[in-house]
Amino acid sequence: MCKVMGIVNVTPDSFSDGGKFNTPEEAIRRAKNLIEEGAAIIDIGGESTRPGATPLKWDEEWARVEPVLRGLSPQLKGSVPISIDTYHPETAERAIALGASIVNCVFKEPIRDMAAICAKNNAELVIPCRISDFTKGTVPIFAGTVPLDMGRLYLDPMIGFGTTREEDLEILRSISELAKRGRVLVGASRKRIVKRLTGEKAHGKDLAGNLAIAVWAAISGASVVRVHDVRETVQALKVTAALTGADEAN
Repeated sequence: MCKVMGIVNVTPDSFSDGGKFNTPEEAIRRAKNLIEEGAAIIDIGGESTRPGATPLKWDEEWARVEPVLRGLSPQLKGSVPISIDTYHPETAERAIALGASIVNCVFKEPIRDMAAICAKNNAELVIPCRISDFTKGTVPIFAGTVPLDMGRLYLDPMIGFGTTREEDLEILRSISELAKRGRVLVGASRKRIVKRLTGEKAHGKDLAGNLAIAVWAAISGASVVRVHDVRETVQALKVTAALTGADEAN
């Protein structure tokens, strides 16, 4: 069955939940609550990647996430994988040292450095990748000869990153093809695509649309969906798995 990655934003300015969990105690409590709701992976991020967000230096980002990792990792003891959402190699390496086992990188430029760090530490890596990146082979063109095999990669098609409504729809429709190349991670939670499709303007009233995308991703072969609303997504995916027989295959 498609796994659920729960989002913990340790930021004051993330689009949907900025400022809600930006103290270590609140973030750790949030992570534990998401695990109770069924999250199979916890993704911790210290920098917002929303449009117009101010980029952080790695040490500023690290100052936000270090106390969360230092407090959470010993409590989990490896029972639930921790992902660090960063494009800074310095943050990634330090996070792995404190117990993270997945690096979630949203930009292509640091991928080779991130792959080397993950290979050295037996960690996994989420990379931005679309089906067009495979036109010349079975490894993404931009990745080159990174020291990490496809079995340790997750492919994130990057819905909502500088894309139009039509482009996002095409990305969603291409998940099944991308899933033939590797493990796909879909992060569309609370992105503009739902409001663009439904016309919903009220904040926080797009849960049904987000669940529809999660179900579509699972049916299309995604391995992981990255979401804010964990409990509801887990329920939707359990029903989907039962209807499609995916739960019997696990």
